[in-house]
Amino acid sequence: MTISHDVAGDGPVVVLLHSGVCDRRMWDPQWPALIAAGHRVVRCDFRGFGRTPAPDRPHNDAEDVLDLLDALGIERATLVASSYGGRVALEIAARRPDRVSSMALLCPALPGHEPSAELRAFGAREDALLEAGDIAGAVELNVDTFLGPEADEATREAVRGMQRNAFDVQLAVTEEFGRITVDFDLSAIKAPSLVLSGAHDLADFRQIAAGLPDVLTDARHVELPWAGHLPSVERTSAVTDLLIDFLRG
Repeated sequence: MTISHDVAGDGPVVVLLHSGVCDRRMWDPQWPALIAAGHRVVRCDFRGFGRTPAPDRPHNDAEDVLDLLDALGIERATLVASSYGGRVALEIAARRPDRVSSMALLCPALPGHEPSAELRAFGAREDALLEAGDIAGAVELNVDTFLGPEADEATREAVRGMQRNAFDVQLAVTEEFGRITVDFDLSAIKAPSLVLSGAHDLADFRQIAAGLPDVLTDARHVELPWAGHLPSVERTSAVTDLLIDFLRG
């Protein structure tokens, strides 16, 4: 299955990978700017998000992205990834370093990270709400947890819609299929990387971002004092400028 995607523009390829709270629409503010800056831009929905159906078999999101790039004839790309998408980007870059020219990771997740009590409590609360059938409550929990103080009501509504869609798609299936996990070594990553974190994010993601330069060959970390977990939708122009400057470098 080819995951749902958009592709436009000409030039060096940039692939946008969404967070687990959103889908590919989270990149709407950056999409035209990156194309105008001279890039061929690809964005996709992971299985169970946006317009990609829920999984019908065990799957691996990194493999899905690599299969998409193969289908589009793309040999090498920059990965720009948010949250869970950052975890997928790290897997791609570690397993196939020849395919990744650089990475910009926004509040990335990390395989093997031991969640804090705060993050475990969030997960337990989300599970309880979903099991009780309170999907709207689970949506609001995610919006309140992952958006920082810069997010206005329009941004909150956009994230609310993407998270609700993901729950609706994923909860509609009668059989759940897990993700195939693959071991990989982060030290294999050679791509120059920019790692962003938000000062208002959960401590887990701040720690992951701050620690990645100690693991990756060529990475620098920047904490955004105004940001929560989703800076690209919270202050869109500031993040767009950061990304374009990074791509030029």
